[in-house]
Amino acid sequence: MVGLFAGIGGLELGLRDHGWTTELLCEIDPGAQAVLRNRFADTPLHTDVTRLRSLPGSIDLVAAGFPCQDLSQAGRTAGITGTRSSLVDEVFRLVRRKKGPRWLLIENVPFMLQLGRGAAMRHITSALEDLGYAWAYRVVDARAFGLPQRRQRVLMLASRTDDPRTVLFGEDAGERPEGDAADHPCGFYWTEGTRGLGWAVNAVPTLKGGSSVGIASPPAVRLPSGEIVTPGIVGAERLQGFDPEWTLPATTDGGLRAGHRWKLVGNAVSVRMASWVGSRLDAPREFTADYQSPLAPGDPWPSAAWGRDRVAFRVHTSTWPVQEPYEDLAGFLGDARLLSARATAGFLKRARMGNLRFAPGFIDDVESHLARMGGFPEAAA
Repeated sequence: MVGLFAGIGGLELGLRDHGWTTELLCEIDPGAQAVLRNRFADTPLHTDVTRLRSLPGSIDLVAAGFPCQDLSQAGRTAGITGTRSSLVDEVFRLVRRKKGPRWLLIENVPFMLQLGRGAAMRHITSALEDLGYAWAYRVVDARAFGLPQRRQRVLMLASRTDDPRTVLFGEDAGERPEGDAADHPCGFYWTEGTRGLGWAVNAVPTLKGGSSVGIASPPAVRLPSGEIVTPGIVGAERLQGFDPEWTLPATTDGGLRAGHRWKLVGNAVSVRMASWVGSRLDAPREFTADYQSPLAPGDPWPSAAWGRDRVAFRVHTSTWPVQEPYEDLAGFLGDARLLSARATAGFLKRARMGNLRFAPGFIDDVESHLARMGGFPEAAA
């Protein structure tokens, strides 16, 4: 396989669990490059996809978690033609020159299904069909694989020779019910408070490289005791399925600030999510048309679909293909720190300005935490 827009290697690691060997990596971020050079020391690394002339001759799969900045709600939402997200066309250029590998795996944020009334998806599916590919995609939640992070991502698989439906749609476990918020740690975005909270029971909301206050930041977690903490970078790496200190080379070898590691982790692909794809590539299952219905031109893009030759179908399935043994969020907080008074006060200030509804007792706990941390500072963010 080849990994384009490889980030810190999430897709490559997950697929490696099932025998895939990475012959080439391509990544432009200096911190991610430092991680890849350290963790994939024997794999050639190219730094600019626009200058990559061709792919190796004997590959079966191209993986591409192309930049989501122009597609995400947290980003600029410029759309598929934005300067970053339009780089997906480089994938199609390279695949065209390669005469088509057996598989093409694309990963991105679910907001791409909505942006520009579906223009991003129409662009991608049309390009794939022009190249002779059948395609399928499914929005998948990282919690399905046991990780306590509510992280949904679009996994799109395309092939000229095989049926991608047999990989993505062969199993469906349905979402596991949430527990009682009073009995579990609950994650939320301390950088929000006016428009959204990201509240998650026994999980954190999606780890991300940016925030509404313009900084890369961890989420916060309200503990059953009422204390408010933030996961450390090791906990965040584990929440994405990476080994502890996986991104350390970004600072030790790449010379970047420690905060850059949060950006790398937030932009990464969940390793377990990629491993699930690898397991299904090993053992495809028969697809039955009982769970599909026609998708007409102009219809909103659903959470799962497939198509070829300008004909598409909605697939009725959940975002939880499996229910792996769930790991409690408390086990990922070993390097957590108390949320600072400044951060707590800033959140409370935004919460009081907005009209969001909060879980019973939550704001009381935040106020009590602020009091324990020394009260409202003079300059709260």
